[in-house]
Amino acid sequence: MRRRWLLFLLAGPGALFLLLFFLTPLFGVVTEAFGNGGVAFWGLFEGNLFWSGLKGSIVLATVTAGVSLMVGFGVAYHLARLSQKVRSFLLALLSLPLTFSGLIVAYGFILSFGRAGFITLLLAKVGVDPTEFAGFIYSPYGLGFAYAYYLIPRVVLIILPVLINFDSSQLLAAQSLGASRFRSVAEILLPQIMPSLFTAYCLVAAVALGAYGTALALVGTQVNILPLQLFSKISETGSDFPAAAALSVVLLALCSFIMAAGEGFASFKERGHQEA
Repeated sequence: MRRRWLLFLLAGPGALFLLLFFLTPLFGVVTEAFGNGGVAFWGLFEGNLFWSGLKGSIVLATVTAGVSLMVGFGVAYHLARLSQKVRSFLLALLSLPLTFSGLIVAYGFILSFGRAGFITLLLAKVGVDPTEFAGFIYSPYGLGFAYAYYLIPRVVLIILPVLINFDSSQLLAAQSLGASRFRSVAEILLPQIMPSLFTAYCLVAAVALGAYGTALALVGTQVNILPLQLFSKISETGSDFPAAAALSVVLLALCSFIMAAGEGFASFKERGHQEA
């Protein structure tokens, strides 16, 4: 009995925090979105702006997550081959971008790659047009580049433990039989860690789909994505709260679906491995 009360006391503050700052606001948003018979959803889906923003968000999330996964896998593969001391030091440095907010990341890229950024000015001395080069960072490509800055560490943190615990003797055996390093990795390593790779991809895709701080500071309203549409509906220039609530529910559903797909795939592969 005492143990049960102790567990209740320990879980109580967290449960109260979750209730006050997640479930209560979520209930308010959902109630606002479905008010008046869900008219806000019909108004949202009838406009071409929503569908073009949805397309832009999906393309941005898909491409950025794919690039982050490829780079993150390469970094994690290299870190897994290092000593524990060196790996811990480099991993601490790699995790620093996760401590910055989206606004800080955006301003950092502006100070580095903007029209007056120090990298832009350095490249101008060797003949690169500063205006043309700086235009890249304010485009969808630049936004994806900025997203990758803090998505790659997330990929590394998910994949690295799997690579550290992987039995590398399988790769050595394949290479001793004539397989190249690339082929041994592609045919032996990747299939076995595919659940972790897919989970990492879904995680960073969901983050990229719902992030708005970096996009707002970097490109403003020049890029049509759903998070920026949501901001425009509740900013000084707009006050359409039912539409904003409906768009919030849509974004929540999309991100939840992506995360559930990643977890579902990993669970399915794990069950299949246990049955085998």
